[in-house]
Amino acid sequence: MSMINYPVVYYSFPSDQVIGMILGAGHQLVERDLKTLKSKFLDYLQKDYKKTGSYPAFDILEPKVKVLEVRIRPSYKDQSGNYPLSETIKVPVLAIYGDTGQGHFECYLPGLEEVFYYYDPKQFKPIFTHFCVSIFNSYSPDKLYHYLSLDLPQVDFIKLRIIENRIVKEQGFMQNVNLEYLDQLAVKLPAPRRNKSRQQLPDAAWELEEQVAEILDKIIIGKTNVLVIGESGVGKSAALRLVIRKLSAPNSPSGDRTFWEMRAQRFVAKAKYLGEWQEICEAIIRDLTRVNGTLYLLDVVRLLQIGGPSAEVSVAAFLQDFLQTGKLTLIGEVTITELESIRKRLPGFVENFQLVTIKELPKPKVQSVFRQFADYVEQQMAIKISEEALSEIYRLLYRYAPYEKFPGKGIKFLAKAISEARLKATRRITRRDVLNQFIEQTGMPELFLRDDLRLNTEELHDYFSSQIIGQPQVLDQLAGIVKVFKAGLNNPYKPIQTLLFAGPTGVGKTASAKALANYFFGKGQQQTPLVRIEMSEFQHPSQLSKFIGSGEEVGALVKNIRERPFSVLLLDEVEKAHPAIFDALMTVLDEGMMVDNFGRITNFRNSIIIMTSNLGASNIKAIGFSEGSSEKMYQAAIEKKFRPEFVNRIDGMVFFSNLDPVSILKICRKELKALEKREGFLKRKITLEFTETVIAFIARVGYDYRYGARPLQRAIAIHITEKLAVFLLENPRLSKVSLQIDYQKEITITPLK
Repeated sequence: MSMINYPVVYYSFPSDQVIGMILGAGHQLVERDLKTLKSKFLDYLQKDYKKTGSYPAFDILEPKVKVLEVRIRPSYKDQSGNYPLSETIKVPVLAIYGDTGQGHFECYLPGLEEVFYYYDPKQFKPIFTHFCVSIFNSYSPDKLYHYLSLDLPQVDFIKLRIIENRIVKEQGFMQNVNLEYLDQLAVKLPAPRRNKSRQQLPDAAWELEEQVAEILDKIIIGKTNVLVIGESGVGKSAALRLVIRKLSAPNSPSGDRTFWEMRAQRFVAKAKYLGEWQEICEAIIRDLTRVNGTLYLLDVVRLLQIGGPSAEVSVAAFLQDFLQTGKLTLIGEVTITELESIRKRLPGFVENFQLVTIKELPKPKVQSVFRQFADYVEQQMAIKISEEALSEIYRLLYRYAPYEKFPGKGIKFLAKAISEARLKATRRITRRDVLNQFIEQTGMPELFLRDDLRLNTEELHDYFSSQIIGQPQVLDQLAGIVKVFKAGLNNPYKPIQTLLFAGPTGVGKTASAKALANYFFGKGQQQTPLVRIEMSEFQHPSQLSKFIGSGEEVGALVKNIRERPFSVLLLDEVEKAHPAIFDALMTVLDEGMMVDNFGRITNFRNSIIIMTSNLGASNIKAIGFSEGSSEKMYQAAIEKKFRPEFVNRIDGMVFFSNLDPVSILKICRKELKALEKREGFLKRKITLEFTETVIAFIARVGYDYRYGARPLQRAIAIHITEKLAVFLLENPRLSKVSLQIDYQKEITITPLK
């Protein structure tokens, strides 16, 4: 007997609700108070886990809990550079850490959902600091302040006595089984369900009866390895889990077989020296033999990525002999592209498996799945999902996520809607709730999501006119993109639009991309809908992996679009990248997706791709060229730089002209007006009034023909912002006034009553 302290990480809400999870298990509950929450978790561990002989994987023997602070200096980043704030901020982080008794230490950071390992207690503080600083340095100031505005999670413990030599009850008899690694690295299936099913979503495989029967037939015949093939969302996992439940039931035709769920990375997670992961693999196979076990691997394709630098020396290659000889029985799932990748990279591996294909369900069956799901939710959770809400989910996902598959994408959306309803303590999910959630997830305005709302072209033009100054020809092109998308005439199997913005620097190319991003995706998302990548960072062919990723490394392009699939992707100064980068982009521009060597897909079909270029700008003088001839020069320079097949994949070219003095003044007014929205003025309720003389002065010193309006920000910072900061520091009690900023021979600031 030994005692394990399982940490319960929880948040308390003003609505007298507590949401918590067991660290190491991932199971979540929402209850009315902490006492009830712990009681339910303890009951869950004692009854359900003891039946299966498997406990959550939490390795820290005597966990310590501490809130530590790290010092961060946030910075804003824009096209002009990096602007650190003047003050250093103390950021509190909750840490749960301690000795595992296995030669290393672990630290969990629940608020950041991160974990790291260390091998000496003296290393903890510097590693903790380095780890947290690395995370927070990637945060924008807004994201960091959002983190600070939230309460830190709280921690309590559940004490549970466990038996070291697990006692496994199988088919009516008891077996004493001493497992080396299996019970540490895998979870026994079927996973225990909570005593009150109203706390959890259904684990069902509706409308997949034929596919389930086919998998059962292949497994029952003998110790057969099975791979279920299908696109993400068609129901592969649901079918396999139902098969496992059927074969684990009393008096099942599989006899005393057991099933264990595991991720591929666990094979090598605990390995610290050369050759150790191979020993761990063999130990897991021995454990499976002792309990007549079948391994359910959640990510089969990952077997080819771990263990060695290539598939030929990977964990997958090591396991081939065990699969061929029947010493290891494995079931899993892969997508069609992943299957092709496995066959290409490790020929013969797939031949060890029986294959079962699951295709996307037709619309009537998808709607049947939705209704059965809704009936379950109403019976078990007392939350009613209206028929209109179900129809709206199908319509929106069919229109805006055509590359994902039903019913999975619908069930995933419904699960989020149910979580939101439970947090708000509502008992009904309506069409309005569905629309609100879709806006929050995608940032799209309601105008795009409802066919009954008409596009007001005058308002559309006014919006772009307020954001883009001095480029009237650009306004019409961007408005045209909106009109095509609103009408539903864009190709759903490509990016929404791929554009090349050409023109001199500082004339509004980036501002136009921001305006388009905010119009399309700026309504609900917390992160900015503009993903910006500086292409000058990829001037060498060796940097291709940094751009798109390779093996374990996730490239900048893939990482950003996976995090923000609904966004405008801005590839700044694209001509500075190596030609190999352009070749990698052609599939993205043409098909709206990127497939890596392991069959993993990144979709760009909900994004607008904008490339900017200064090609040809140096050959165009301030006067002497008409607008038409300058556009021809830009186009000629672009066609000379890029291959025809790359240019042909661009939907449109948008040409920007040099700014005239009137436009510079308008931009200056816009930038100065934006100062009022900064925190220091909002907090003191101070408004700003700029005289025409100061506006003219800033426009004059902040404009350079070579750099356009780009130096304006620097001029405003030096001549206006710094002087306002000094004035406020000298008048700390000043509030609820208007400040007039003027220029005669110098900048003057006068409070107005």
